Amino acid sequence: MATHAATPVRYRLTFRGVVAGEWTKFWSLRSSWITLGVSLLLLVAIGVIAALTFTPGAAEAPGPPGTDASNAVGLALAGSTFASLAVGVLGVLIAAGEYSTGLIRATIAAIPTRLPLIWAKTLIFGVVAFLVTAIGAVLAFVLGSPLISGEAIALGIGGDGVLRSLIGAGLYLGLVGVFGVALGMLLRSSAGGIAVLVGLLLIVPGLTGLLPDSWADNITPYLPSNAGGAVMALHESSGSLGPWTGLAVFAGWVAVALAGAAYRLVKTDV
Repeated sequence: MATHAATPVRYRLTFRGVVAGEWTKFWSLRSSWITLGVSLLLLVAIGVIAALTFTPGAAEAPGPPGTDASNAVGLALAGSTFASLAVGVLGVLIAAGEYSTGLIRATIAAIPTRLPLIWAKTLIFGVVAFLVTAIGAVLAFVLGSPLISGEAIALGIGGDGVLRSLIGAGLYLGLVGVFGVALGMLLRSSAGGIAVLVGLLLIVPGLTGLLPDSWADNITPYLPSNAGGAVMALHESSGSLGPWTGLAVFAGWVAVALAGAAYRLVKTDV
């Protein structure tokens, strides 16, 4: 009787499978949920402290671009700068960490087309970072509002522009996380990715003060943190972009970084 060799079974890894694998890697790392917890804590704690220590007529409270102490939303989002650093750094580590440990070789062997890898990483981390930070922004506002009840800056969550600013904070911080992932995969170095992230979000905006006023006025609104931070502002300030225009500009920065990371992932050796 003739025998036939068994035909090998070929398994096709779908994008859903890639997402599931990246989710398992993401959530199995202790640093992931610890850092996200720190981001949530920073948003809520600093927002509540800003409301608790608010004094009418005092100098503006420290906060991210687009926020100030002139309204309840600005106080609630006073911790956004620190949260953006935590989220952005985690994004860099999630991406660059695979290169430093050598895990990227096994990942590429399982996903030879490569591009689904970067899309899965950015999808997972972007959505998770958005949800965590949006919840943190809303909690900071809800918990801080009773502390400034009766003050001229007090607002209800249903006030004009309030929810847009709070959810906008989550959108901005989610994009910061994606920006971190893109820089980590582009530079393949945790230290390099973090340095570029911090430089673009915090250092470069401060250096524009050294430029002539005419130059600074034209450049400053389009820098990543200034553009993205506009969506968190309750009221559009002079010289800044509109909320959704600013978010779109920041999304453009993120898209450029993602395009560079995707190109390097496909065209260069691991």
